[in-house]
Amino acid sequence: MKLAVISDIHGNIYALMKALEDIDDQNIDKIICLGDLVGYGPHPNEVVALIKRREIPCIKGNYDASVVDGDFTYIRNTTINSFALPWASNEVRVANKYFLDSLPTSLKYKFNKVNFLFTHGSPYAINDYLFEDAPNTLEIMEQLEDDVLVCAHTHIPCAKKFGNKLLINVGSVGKPKIGKPNPTYAIIEITDNSEVKVTFRYLDYEFKRIVKDCTMLNFPASITSSYETGKE
Repeated sequence: MKLAVISDIHGNIYALMKALEDIDDQNIDKIICLGDLVGYGPHPNEVVALIKRREIPCIKGNYDASVVDGDFTYIRNTTINSFALPWASNEVRVANKYFLDSLPTSLKYKFNKVNFLFTHGSPYAINDYLFEDAPNTLEIMEQLEDDVLVCAHTHIPCAKKFGNKLLINVGSVGKPKIGKPNPTYAIIEITDNSEVKVTFRYLDYEFKRIVKDCTMLNFPASITSSYETGKE
């Protein structure tokens, strides 16, 4: 069984198209999306439409939930978000808000006898950050009943063993925070003998296209430049 897990598209249709194009070349059995389809980027409706058209199982991200609410319910009230949240909340169509609101907050699958839990943040909160060396991550992994926890939200990919449990963070397709503009996602292969193998894909794409779109829409420079630098 071979999975491709994407997350944190954040309205970047160009990065999503590139990721799906790459996934289609990888002999993947199933694609799963961990949410945050909207927020920051200028093409939230196009992103939602593509996820729906490809019928990709998806969970709700914290930014998705806040755009539906129209408030800082699950995101930080920062200078960037003070622009990005109201812009996205106004831009996302009503039908797409219904879609985002209907998404589950987690998914569970069993592949080749391995139990997977997919979340956006943590199993307990949609906006929890699970950095690989953080104390809260250790605590959550010690309490995990499943074999593998696959999450996102930090925009930083990682894979780390905690005893006999495995944490996988798939990074971000649309707004990476790895110091370079490359969209990232994870390929997870579960062998017939229940071994889990993780590979991270780092892609090149024409990020200047989204920079141009943001500039034309008078987005703040802090958002526009993040697509060039891969930094928040």
